[in-house]
Amino acid sequence: MTLSGKKIVLCISGSIAAYKTPQLVRQLIKEGAEVKVICTKAATQFVSTLSLSTVSKNEVLSDISDGSNWNNHVELGRWADLILIAPASANTLAKLANGFCDNLLNAVYLSAICPVFIAPAMDEDMWHHPSTKNNLKTLESFGNHIIPVGNGELASGLFGDGRMAEPDFILQLLANYCNSNNSKPLSGKKALITAGPTFEKIDPVRFIGNFSTGKMGIALAESLAKGGAAVTLVLGPTHLRPKNNDIQTILVQSAEEMFQACVSNFTDTDIAIMSAAVADFKPKEMATEKIKKTGNTLSILLEQNKDILAHLGSIKKGDQILVGFALETNNELANAQKKLSAKNADFIVLNSLQDAGAGFGGDTNKVCILSKNGEQKNLPLQSKEATAEAIIEYITH
Repeated sequence: MTLSGKKIVLCISGSIAAYKTPQLVRQLIKEGAEVKVICTKAATQFVSTLSLSTVSKNEVLSDISDGSNWNNHVELGRWADLILIAPASANTLAKLANGFCDNLLNAVYLSAICPVFIAPAMDEDMWHHPSTKNNLKTLESFGNHIIPVGNGELASGLFGDGRMAEPDFILQLLANYCNSNNSKPLSGKKALITAGPTFEKIDPVRFIGNFSTGKMGIALAESLAKGGAAVTLVLGPTHLRPKNNDIQTILVQSAEEMFQACVSNFTDTDIAIMSAAVADFKPKEMATEKIKKTGNTLSILLEQNKDILAHLGSIKKGDQILVGFALETNNELANAQKKLSAKNADFIVLNSLQDAGAGFGGDTNKVCILSKNGEQKNLPLQSKEATAEAIIEYITH
């Protein structure tokens, strides 16, 4: 098995199947994983936190705050290579599917940027209830991995579906998943991508924006995920969405929202690609009501937005790869080289609107990649998907 070195958060909810979890933790550690355990209060009625802390060699966490310490759910969600929710009761499934955040388990799940495996456990009638089926369907649509339930004797004394999968089965399933992903070149890497435009409000109904659709950035996110990376996509206002459900997508509107999302997710990122068309300026003041037509002209005072690429370049660590995009209409190469140096980026991907088939909205692109060591890579006109594959290949090798 290939769980050696994997960081796993085991989340235990209130089900009698929780009695199996000390054995599960012991087997995960035996295979070389590092395990941190989260228990809901209901779970502690079925399994001893003392036994779990003993076998995991880590304190068992239950509350977001224990009075003296704050258990950072965001940090836990980003620390893990895998999150395993086992057992997942019907109540917990419903909360996960609907975004409830009333305990540490749910908060860590909502903060996760890694694959999530869910092992349901409940009585047969609950398992077959339409609401449970809908919740499972919703969780699968989010990209979660649902571990099949077993058939056998249940807590009610009945025989049927709903038993939590046995620890051996869960262990093998996780190992198989890790095996398949270990062959991918970007396995274990975390990537941050921005895509799409930003909208800067003038009044409640109008905004300053641009024609970006986000196609290029989404293609980059898909390519990174295909290579095995855990991808966070910060996506501006567009109707497009990534097809890969494993991509964590954060939807934003303004440059400020995009800035905050990038800063929050950059610290432990290995590869950051800023491909969004961020508005350079925003109205200094947004009107609280719709601006009425009162004359032949209207003046709007603009101020600069925060420069996301420059800020990330200023806090970048030596082992992080930072990539920016430059869309130019004149003096393209000189402007892109200036941006590469000024923003402390490792690469700049240059688009020229002078090239037919390149730029916003279309299905093709033609770019030139500039690296900080002075190299230059010209890519031919091709689909944005092929362009994304070529960019990722170049910046990671």
